[in-house]
Amino acid sequence: MRTVSRTVPAPTGLTGELVGVPEGSDLAFDLRLESVSEGVLVSGAAQVTVTGECARCLDPLSQGLRVDVQQLYVYPGNEVDADDDETGHLVDEMIDLEPLLRDAVVLALPLAPVCRDDCPGLCPECGARLADVGPEHGHDQVDPRWAALRAVSGDQNHQRKTTDLGRTAEQEK
Repeated sequence: MRTVSRTVPAPTGLTGELVGVPEGSDLAFDLRLESVSEGVLVSGAAQVTVTGECARCLDPLSQGLRVDVQQLYVYPGNEVDADDDETGHLVDEMIDLEPLLRDAVVLALPLAPVCRDDCPGLCPECGARLADVGPEHGHDQVDPRWAALRAVSGDQNHQRKTTDLGRTAEQEK
C-alpha cells in the first residue's frame, strides 16, 4: 500500500452550468494505492475550490468542495466483471488519474449553487436583490386582463347587479 498526497493545477473543463473549478487552481488529493489481485485499487479524496455565481441572486460565490474517489485499475490482460466506468487500465505501469478526478468533481458540482441557504434571490418584476431592498418590497400590478375594469366607477357597478343565476337585474325584467 502506498499513499500519495499532491496538489496539482486543475485541468480545463471542470465546470457545470453556474459553477466550476478555475483552470490552473489548486486541486489537492490524498490517495491510497493498494495492490489487489486484479490490479491497483485507488481510493481517497480530492479537494478543490469552486467559483461561480449564485443561482438565486447572481452574486459571485466561492466555496470548497471535497469529493471521495475509488476506482480499480486492472493489469493488462485481466478482465473484470465490473462496468467499464468503474474500472481503468494500467498502461505501461502508469495510472491516469485525470478522468477519475474529473468525473468525481464534475458530478459533485451543485446544480443550483446558492451564496447562502436563505438567499432570497431577485425580484421577478424589477430584478432588485431582495436581500438589499427588504421584505416590504413589492409592485402593485394588476393583471392586464382586468385593467379595463379600473375605469369603471362604483356607480356603474351598482346598476348591473348579478343574481344568483348569473343574470343581470336588467335581464330579469
